[in-house]
Amino acid sequence: MTQNALILIDIQRGFEAPVWGARNNPHAEERAGDLLAYWRAQDRPVVHIRHVSVEPGSPLSGAGTDFKPEVTPLPSDVIFEKSVNSGFIGTGLQAHLEEIGATELTICGLTTPHCVSTTTRMAANLGFTVNLVEDACAAFASNADTSFDDGPALTAEEIHRTALAHLHGEFARVVQSDVLLQA
Repeated sequence: MTQNALILIDIQRGFEAPVWGARNNPHAEERAGDLLAYWRAQDRPVVHIRHVSVEPGSPLSGAGTDFKPEVTPLPSDVIFEKSVNSGFIGTGLQAHLEEIGATELTICGLTTPHCVSTTTRMAANLGFTVNLVEDACAAFASNADTSFDDGPALTAEEIHRTALAHLHGEFARVVQSDVLLQA
C-alpha cells in the first residue's frame, strides 16, 4: 500500500506581514486545514515545514515563525525547520519519509513560486509521487520582480498559476483539495 504523507510548507504568521504585498487565494489556509483534518482522521502521516529566516528583520523570524491556527501542529506531528527554499535541504525530511515508507506526497503551503515549488521539484527528483494542492497554496504580487525588463508587473494570481503550470505534469499532479478529500 502506498503511504501518502501530507507536507504543509511554511504556513506561518510571518506571511501576514504587509511587506509581502497583494496575495491571491485568501482561503489557502482553510483548505490546508481541511487537508490536515482529513489526514489526521485517516491516521496518515503529517509533516510541517517551518521557515526560520536568517535574514535580519525578516517577517519569518521570531513570532513570524508561529504556525497559523488553521494548521497548528499536534505534539505527534513531525516538524522540520529550514532557512532555505527546499524542505529537504538541511533537514531530516527525506530520511523521515523513507523511514515511514512514504512514496507519495501531498504538498500545500506558502508560497507557490518559492518554497512550495522548490520542495515539490526536489520531491519529484528524489522519486516521490507528488500531488500539489492548488487551492491550499498562495502567492504574493511582490514576488514578481520584473525590474529586468520593461514588462508589466505580474499579479499574485498570475505568479501562482505560472508556478503551478511549470510544475504540473513534470514534477507533480496539480489538484484541488475537494478532489483529494472526495477520493
